[in-house]
Amino acid sequence: MLVGSIAAVVVLSGAAFGVYQWQINNSSIEVKAINWQKIQLAHTFTGHQGRVWSVAVSPHPVSEGSIPLLATASEDKTVKLWDLQTGKNLKTLEGHAQGVLSVVFSPNGQMLASSGKDATIKLWDVPSGKLIRTLAEHPKNVRSVVFSPDGQTLVSSSWDNTIKVWNVQTGKSLHTLKGHTEGVFAVAISPDGQTIASASKDKTIKLWNLTKGILNRTITGHQDSVRSLAFSPDGQTLASGSNDKTIKLWNVSTGELNRTLAGHTSLINSVAFNRDGQTLVSGSEDKTIKLWNGNTGEQIRTFTSYSDVVTSVVFYPDGQGFVSGSGDKIAKAFSF
Repeated sequence: MLVGSIAAVVVLSGAAFGVYQWQINNSSIEVKAINWQKIQLAHTFTGHQGRVWSVAVSPHPVSEGSIPLLATASEDKTVKLWDLQTGKNLKTLEGHAQGVLSVVFSPNGQMLASSGKDATIKLWDVPSGKLIRTLAEHPKNVRSVVFSPDGQTLVSSSWDNTIKVWNVQTGKSLHTLKGHTEGVFAVAISPDGQTIASASKDKTIKLWNLTKGILNRTITGHQDSVRSLAFSPDGQTLASGSNDKTIKLWNVSTGELNRTLAGHTSLINSVAFNRDGQTLVSGSEDKTIKLWNGNTGEQIRTFTSYSDVVTSVVFYPDGQGFVSGSGDKIAKAFSF
């Protein structure tokens, strides 16, 4: 109920349920549970001729009347765009000379960035599917790319041990961040656009000031390579997935470990937060996807429908499902 400006919400918990989401409309409040046991396979996306390394979902609606899009990046050197609602392949983007390792939509959904083993980053116009420009300053493969929240900056990580910060409009490199002693698997940008997090084969996570390009903090604790990163929506927690088979949740302000999530039997390729900030999804070389309650460390559900490693996982922007990519050349969408 609502009393003046104070909202009282009763939240129930359990292994079958994720965190409750609520909406406030004037003087009423609606509380809705997410029962992750009811989520099921919605679509299987087939068409790639090689491993699907990365998946991304467009912000939706991108524009009035538009459809939510899925992008998949593959070892077959292509990026494919799909209608997330029907599973139909809409476009195939060709231009990389080797396997494509990462793909991400800009915040407004109008641009797509991809990076790959050919040591390049490519920026694409989503409506037309045309190549806008190629960024080619990394000497080795580019493992990960991510846009800043305002869409003006792109950050990339490479097997050359560095992170680069780019101006999206000009294609010029603004900073090269050096400090890792081995290849950098992944980068993430905080929701406020101020902090870059990087994950490396050197077993460390580094936090950088995006604007100044300087190192703020180094986080240690994983026993093997750190392969994936995700900020919580409020920016206070950083999740990391590692070759040591664990996911760790870190306090961004202090660098202290909040919690370790253990349950996978092989290395973890990808982690993502849901919009509730407390439910996580992880994809592993053990061929499973796991949903977690980040508050308790509980495993909510395990998905075992893959015949090969799970390479990438991402939630829908509305929080009502997720997409995964795998080594068996396909992507899958799960929703209610």
